[in-house]
Amino acid sequence: MQGAGVAGAGGQTAGQKLDAAHQALLKTKGIQFDFAAQKIEPPPDWFTELLRSLAVLAPLLQVVFWGGLILGLLLIAWFVIREFAPETAFFRRRAKTPATDWRPEPQMARALLDDADRLAGEGRYGEAIHLLLFRSIDELAGRRPGAVKPALTSRDIARLETLPAGAREAFARLALAVETSFFAGRPAGADAFGRARADYEAFAFAEGWR
Repeated sequence: MQGAGVAGAGGQTAGQKLDAAHQALLKTKGIQFDFAAQKIEPPPDWFTELLRSLAVLAPLLQVVFWGGLILGLLLIAWFVIREFAPETAFFRRRAKTPATDWRPEPQMARALLDDADRLAGEGRYGEAIHLLLFRSIDELAGRRPGAVKPALTSRDIARLETLPAGAREAFARLALAVETSFFAGRPAGADAFGRARADYEAFAFAEGWR
C-alpha cells in the first residue's frame, strides 16, 4: 500500500493534489469565503422612549385589563340573574309595551264595510277586497304617523309588533287575499269576499286590541 506522501502517476502526492484543489476553489469566482460583520443600527430614539413608557405603564395596563374583564363578567352575571331570578323589589322586570290600539273608529269601519258590500253587490269582488285592505292601511297610517311608512308592504305591516296577534293574523289574511285576487290576477268570488270581510271585521272590531 502506498502512503499519502508517495507520488502518484502524475508526480504529485495526495497532499499536493489536495492543496491544488483548495487553491482552485479559492480562486473560483462567485463563491464568497470572507463574510464581513454587519453593523446593527441602534433603534431610533422615539422607539426607545416608547418602550420605556410602556414598561412604566405595564402595571397600570395590567390593572385596567383585569378590571375590565371582571366588570364584563359582573355585567353578564347581572343580566342572567335579572332574567331568571324571581321578581322582587330589587329585581323588577321591564314591563312589556302594550300593543297600540290602532283600530279604526267603529263608524269609519262600518262605512267601509258598506262601500265594500256595494262593490260586491255589483259583482266587483276583487275591488271590494282591495278596498278593505288599502282603506285599513290608510287608517293605520293616520292613527300612527311615521310607523306605517310608504316603503312598507302589506306583509311588513302585518308583522308590526305593536299590532296584537289576532289583528296581525287577520290583516295578514286580508293582505293575502288581495295578493291572490288583485296582484296575481285570479278572479275573486263571493266566497273570497266573504272571508275577506270577516277578516276585516276581526281586524277592526276584535277585542284583542284591548
